[in-house]
This record gives sequence, structure tokens and C-alpha cells, in this order.
Amino acid sequence: MDKTTQTEIEAAAFRRLVAHLNARTDVQNIDLMILAGFCRNCLGDWVRDASAERGVEMSKDEARVRIYGMPFAEWKAKYQPEATPAQLAAFEAAQKKSHG
Repeated sequence: MDKTTQTEIEAAAFRRLVAHLNARTDVQNIDLMILAGFCRNCLGDWVRDASAERGVEMSKDEARVRIYGMPFAEWKAKYQPEATPAQLAAFEAAQKKSHG
């Protein structure tokens, strides 16, 4: 497979992941972090990092809009309830496990 085709396939898969996450607003970032070790914010950071590596300036907010499809504060107000004590405990345990 040539590099252009590989890049196009990877980009399409990434766009599909972002669309899937946008359709699943019921899946909370904290749950993604607990189970997978990354969340929508991480994806935004990765987009910003990849942009910077290519000399393209992108703010954290701009990168998050690319992932959330709207400003993060708006998404958070619409879809993100406060984390429950159980979620916070599971997140803390997952952090210790991944860093321990």
C-alpha cells in the first residue's frame, strides 16, 4: 500500500471514530479514561500535537472543536454531568494502575 492511500485510510478511520464519539454523547469522557486511558480531550490534544509537528498553530480550544463539533464548554454543558463518586474512584484506581 502506498503512503497516500495509507494516510487516506487512517484519516477516514479517525473521522469515523470522531463521528462515533459525537453520536455517543452518553459515553462520558471519564468512562473512556477509566476503560481505555484516553478520551475526547486526549484526541484533541493529539490533533493539536500533530498540527504543531507540521508547523500549523492550533489552540487547545480549536483542536477540541474538531473533536466535539462545538466548543468544549458547550458540549460539556449539554452532555457532561458531574462525575459520580464511583466514577471518580474508578478513575483514580485506573490512574494508579497505569502509572504504578
